[in-house]
Amino acid sequence: MNVDRVERLEAGQRILFGGNRWATVGEDLARAFAPGDRIVVVHETGDLLHIPASEYDTVAAAVERAHRAFGSLAAASDDAISGFFEEFAARLDAPASFAPIASANERDVSDARARGRSTTRLVLSDAMRSGMVSGLRMWRDYRADRDALVDTVQHDGWRAEMRRAPLGVIGFVFEGRPNVFADATGVLRTGNTVVFRIGSDALGTARAIVEHALAPALAAAGLPPDAAVLIDSPSRATGWALFDQRSLALAVARGSGGAVAQLGAVARQAGVPVSLHGTGGGWIVAGEHAVATDLADAVFHSLDRKVCNTVNVVCVPRSRAGELVADVLAAAHRAGERRSTVTKLHITESARPFVPEHLFTTDVEVRRADGPHREPHASPIDVSALGIEWEWEDSPEISICVVDDLQHAVRLFNEHSPRLVASLVSSSDAEHQGFWSTVDAPFVGNGFTRWVDGQFALDKPELGLSNWEHGRLFARSGVLGGDSAFTVRIRAVQDRPDIHR
Repeated sequence: MNVDRVERLEAGQRILFGGNRWATVGEDLARAFAPGDRIVVVHETGDLLHIPASEYDTVAAAVERAHRAFGSLAAASDDAISGFFEEFAARLDAPASFAPIASANERDVSDARARGRSTTRLVLSDAMRSGMVSGLRMWRDYRADRDALVDTVQHDGWRAEMRRAPLGVIGFVFEGRPNVFADATGVLRTGNTVVFRIGSDALGTARAIVEHALAPALAAAGLPPDAAVLIDSPSRATGWALFDQRSLALAVARGSGGAVAQLGAVARQAGVPVSLHGTGGGWIVAGEHAVATDLADAVFHSLDRKVCNTVNVVCVPRSRAGELVADVLAAAHRAGERRSTVTKLHITESARPFVPEHLFTTDVEVRRADGPHREPHASPIDVSALGIEWEWEDSPEISICVVDDLQHAVRLFNEHSPRLVASLVSSSDAEHQGFWSTVDAPFVGNGFTRWVDGQFALDKPELGLSNWEHGRLFARSGVLGGDSAFTVRIRAVQDRPDIHR
């Protein structure tokens, strides 16, 4: 069989994929494609992803550098790795080394705002900086278990030991959030190396972190300089190229739902194991035995800022709707006031009779990434749209639905949500047990939804939170941390030299 390289594309050209489907080359792609470039066809959608040769070569070189560093890192002591995390944390904590990072972040935020981009997760605030420092020091103090004994099978005269071992090079693509930058280096704790691409909005901040904190910390600890490699390019094509590298041990994507799903498809087609952390949005369900003040507190404390574990949908049983919907509205109003704005409401037909009608006819200012908008305070929404994650910028947004009973709420969650976090507010142990047994979520609580965070809940930084949108995970929790990236080796130890089959 002859295999030739594609040197050019023509508009209208068909590309076979998925065994029996065609994708058609558009005019823009045909003009942009040059010799040496690559095309990845996303089998799930038929999208044609163009990777210029220069971007692909940049990524391939970065992965190769990380592979060489992985071999060197195996010889590094656990104390040296602990030292790296302390050096990294200290440089983020010190005013002198943090100053240029802060300046770079201010420029990134200003540029993003000028382009109408969201900046809620881009701002490297004092709280975010403190969380990064704390997370790095958690990894500094985390037990060293690169070669930990998992199990032993004892035989006559010999034994088989199952021992932990690092995976290799982890590819990590994440949105423009500087704090995730520090999270990504957690894989070094278990002996892995990492190549990562940050969203273009935060690339200036990332460059400054590498120059003034990460690279000096690796050097001071005596670790390989390429143990953590930033792909210094704003092009989305570098993310596709990274996840197309068949030598990756694991591909991790964290960001918005559509982009993460696309990256996951690229990795799966390349045969690379993938861990996706995209679509989120928590659900709070009131039980028949809900305490009104507890429900209001849960909603209020779940709407402080927009991240994946922010409450997105609130379900109230019909038998209590006359009372509880008002409490939910009051809590949502307080959440808006806390941010000196209003909370945008999305109301299902079942909930509308319990919501004051003037909210549907009164326009308010809703502050979005591209500026303020005049919109109705409350808007009707179909039940089928409960799965929409409201990616709000400054003005909180929630959907409110009245359900027949707890089982109805669980069915709606299992059918429409990304299946990330579900919380039941109820004073009934029986309701909680029924909810736990039937709701299809990796994270289940009895109050606010924002507890779903590796650092907050488990005292260790996370690479991301996995929902169950694409199925449950095998033998690990929905929190992916640096200590989750490992494999198991088997070592035979003979006590006698005469062992034979």
